[in-house]
Amino acid sequence: MILELAELLVEAELAQIRALAARMKFVDGRASNSGFAEKVNLQADPSAADAGEAAKIVSGAMMRSRQFLDFAFPKRVLPPLVTRYPPGMKYGPHADAALLATPTGPLRSDLSATVFLNPPEAYEGGELVLHYGARSIPIKFKAGAAVVYPSTTLHEVAPVRAGERLVAITFIESFVAEEADRDILYELGEISALEGEKMHWANRMRLEVVRQNLTRRWSGR
Repeated sequence: MILELAELLVEAELAQIRALAARMKFVDGRASNSGFAEKVNLQADPSAADAGEAAKIVSGAMMRSRQFLDFAFPKRVLPPLVTRYPPGMKYGPHADAALLATPTGPLRSDLSATVFLNPPEAYEGGELVLHYGARSIPIKFKAGAAVVYPSTTLHEVAPVRAGERLVAITFIESFVAEEADRDILYELGEISALEGEKMHWANRMRLEVVRQNLTRRWSGR
């Protein structure tokens, strides 16, 4: 399942991140994937103060999003990394690494997220393309929106033909490791939210007991 967060960042946060990005130090994107020649982009130097400040803004927005929390069941979130794609840059079809190094030990990538920082009209091409068998889904959202998808998905960033693509990316380790289990819990939560006022209170609580007990079971795996 894919989650769209239509307004993750507010305009003031977008302006702040763009100002940080304008003076931010960027390095070759292959610094984090040196063995993949099809990764042709620029990413913020994570040791720089500006990169850390931008990461805090995006992380804060994600953790205040009820929809994100209910979808991802986040246990650990890698600090979001601002990434640039000037003309000609791309990231060929790839799978995200299952385990990512962090100062506190490896993070298992259950979910990946892309947060769009500039408007779609600011660049040509540059779509995030998710591949599901013979079907490909291009994604190019408005500034401030985000997409969260399983890290197991084959995906790529199409070449940027003009302008510049500016995004933040991050990876999430979930309390609920299995995608199918997360999807069930999210759907149960959505049903409860949408139908709750129409349901008898006792029945709504029975549904909530089921949802919480499944969360306990699946988060303990």
